[in-house]
Amino acid sequence: MKVAFISRATLYTSPGGDTKQIDMTAHYLRELGVAVDIFTTDKSIPYSEYDLLHFFNIIRPADIICHMERSGKPNAVSTIFLDYGAFEKTAQAGIRKWMNKVFSEDSIEYIKAIARWLKNGEKIMSKEYFLWGHAKSVKYVAQHAGILLPNSESEYRRFADKYKVHHKYHVVPNGIDAAVAEKRDGLNEKYANAVLCAARIEGRKNQLNLVRALNDSPYEVFIPGRPSPNNIGYFEQCKKEAGPNIHFAGWLSEEELFEMYRSAKVHVLPSYFETTGLSSLEAAVMGCNIVVTDRGDTRDYFGDHAWYCEPEDPVSIRQAVDAAFSAPYDEQFRKYILTHFTWAKAAEETLKGYKEVLGIKPSAK
Repeated sequence: MKVAFISRATLYTSPGGDTKQIDMTAHYLRELGVAVDIFTTDKSIPYSEYDLLHFFNIIRPADIICHMERSGKPNAVSTIFLDYGAFEKTAQAGIRKWMNKVFSEDSIEYIKAIARWLKNGEKIMSKEYFLWGHAKSVKYVAQHAGILLPNSESEYRRFADKYKVHHKYHVVPNGIDAAVAEKRDGLNEKYANAVLCAARIEGRKNQLNLVRALNDSPYEVFIPGRPSPNNIGYFEQCKKEAGPNIHFAGWLSEEELFEMYRSAKVHVLPSYFETTGLSSLEAAVMGCNIVVTDRGDTRDYFGDHAWYCEPEDPVSIRQAVDAAFSAPYDEQFRKYILTHFTWAKAAEETLKGYKEVLGIKPSAK
C-alpha cells in the first residue's frame, strides 16, 4: 500500500502538534509496511502513484478540496478538529474582539484563511472555498471523506454536533514514542522540580495567563517553544510581564526537551482548547504530573490522572499547579499511556481505517 499524506503549507515552517502527529504516524506506518510520502498542500502531487490520500486538519478545507476533486482517489481525513470559539470570544482584544461579536466562528475562520493568504502568502488552493465559505467547505470535505479519523470519541462528537454531519469514522489516538519514553536517565539539575510549559507560544496556548499565575511563585518556570508568525506581539507581552522566575527557553531539540521532561516535577498546558496536548502526554510518560485545560478532549486521554484548570483564570491555574506539585507521581498512569497512547498504536489504528476505505478485510489472527 502506498499513501500520500497532505497537510498545510506551513507544516514545517511553523510546526505544531499536527507536525508531530504526521511525522510519527508516517514513521510507524512504514514499520507496518505502508509506503508513506508527505506533501504540503501547495506542492504538485503525483496522485496516480498512490492507493490513498490522507488529509489532515479539516478546519483548513481549502487545503483539501482541490486534491479531493483532482485526484479521484480514495481518501482518509484526520480531522484534528480544533474549536477556537472560546478563545476568540474571551481572550482576544482590539479588532479581533470586535470581529467575534459581529461574525460567526465559521466566518472568522474564513477571514483568517484570507488573511493568511494576503499576509503570509499561504495560497488558497481551492477556488470553491471562496465561493462556498468555511462551513459549507468543511461539510463538503467530511461528506466526501472515505473515512474520518478523529483523535478521540469526544472530538468526533464535537464535530458531528457542530456541523450536523454524521459519517463513517475510526478513532486514532494521539501518542508518544515508546522508544524514547524508555530512556529515563539523564537528569538535568537545572530543571530539577521545575514547572514546564512546552508548546508553540501563542494566544490559544495561553502562556500569558500562565505567567500571570506563576509570577513570583516558589517555582522555577521554563517555557520552551517559539511564537507562531502571527503571535510575535503576544510573545513580547509574555516576556514583558514575566518575573525573574519565568524563563523562556527558546526552541529545543527533542533530546533537550525530553531531558527537561525527565527532570521536572510538573508540566502545565493551560490552553483555551486542546484535542490532546501532545506535550502533556510526553511529559506525563517521562515522570511529570500534568496540569491541563478543562476545554476540549483532554478528559478522553487523561481522565482522573491530571489536574484541570480554567484557562481564563490565573488563580485556577495556580491552584492546579500547587496541587500537582505537591502530589506523588503515579506510575500506573505511565503504564496506561504506554498501553493506549503510543505512535505505534496510532499507526495500527490508522491502517485499520485505510483498509476499511479500500475494502481490505482484516487479517485473521
